[in-house]
Amino acid sequence: MTDAAMPLEQIREEITALDNELVALLARRRKLSIEVAKSKIGTTKPVRDQAREQMLLQRLISEGQKHQLDGQYVTQIFHTIIEDSVLYQQAYLQQLTNPDSAQPSVRVSFLGNKGSYSHLATRNYFSRKQTQVVEMNCSSFKDIINQVERGQTDYGVLPIENTSSGSINEVYDLLQHTRLSIVGEITLPIEHCLLTAVDTHLEAIDTLYSHPQPHQQCSEFLHSLGDIKQEYCSSTADAMEVVAQKKLANIAAIGHASSGALYGLQVLKTDIANQDENHTRFIVVARKAVDVTPLVPAKTTLIMSTDQKPGSLVECLLVLRNLNINMAKLESRPVMGNPWEEMFYLDVEGNIKSDTMQQAMDDLTRLTRTIKVLGCYPSENVKPVDPNTGELID
Repeated sequence: MTDAAMPLEQIREEITALDNELVALLARRRKLSIEVAKSKIGTTKPVRDQAREQMLLQRLISEGQKHQLDGQYVTQIFHTIIEDSVLYQQAYLQQLTNPDSAQPSVRVSFLGNKGSYSHLATRNYFSRKQTQVVEMNCSSFKDIINQVERGQTDYGVLPIENTSSGSINEVYDLLQHTRLSIVGEITLPIEHCLLTAVDTHLEAIDTLYSHPQPHQQCSEFLHSLGDIKQEYCSSTADAMEVVAQKKLANIAAIGHASSGALYGLQVLKTDIANQDENHTRFIVVARKAVDVTPLVPAKTTLIMSTDQKPGSLVECLLVLRNLNINMAKLESRPVMGNPWEEMFYLDVEGNIKSDTMQQAMDDLTRLTRTIKVLGCYPSENVKPVDPNTGELID
């Protein structure tokens, strides 16, 4: 004879109670992470301590094994918790470093209506800033830049590159001419789904609505559908709105599942992107540059032009190598009005106020025709620590 099973409703009630306890414990842990940040003020200790994180993960894996929990499961959960802790500490320290930027509310421009990926990135980025956000949607990247430059909004959120479709050239071209500074970044996982307004099946779909970027990022799936008409919209949110209004069985939108729910859309198919790991990096721009505390990792974005002679770019890159400055991104774009002349965009890991970066700027200034700092800002790319080696995982 076996023990009687617990009633399903009782099981769910116990799970709900445990979930509530977990949420409360996570909130307590987050508050303690801020206390850790406070303890580092006035010291040279950085926010991240890889050796400490490795020891923490190893201890938790061992503890989990006592409770029959898989080590990978424990590691995945605490990588997320550690990332949250690091980002909250960075946000707290940055507010202390830039007290003038602390406001009870800020106005933020982004591409598309509510539910667009830019809107999701905006909410994710400012959720840690302890400020109320007034959301201002725009129909183009240029409109975002213009609104911030004119003071109509305080910040603008712009997608800059995607792991599948590459750099977003229109944004790079706009950065050539703006007076704005890059003050932050955030990387958002892009989870493309096929969304419809009515019950239908895949074979019935003959028209797809979305922004050009998702069309490009899902090109392999679209090719598999055969003769599909691709309609371009100014954002994924606008595409979802069109599909929601038309309510036809032969049309669908590409977008995020949670955003589709805002428009009453249902998921017809998930995971339609070319790459499993599909991420978009967004930058945050403002009229005033920020100072980055030396306690947090910084990234600096530069734009420069070199002489039109062999080896000019190589000489500039050697400056970074000789000073042991890691270059995270190199992008070239044509100079408007000057045929065959290129501007180079560089993302480097370093604080512009550090002695090393100041030396690099002096050397690069001598080697380039023009050079400009587009922004120095906290790096939001929190790479997880490998519990076995202690190295950061790319």
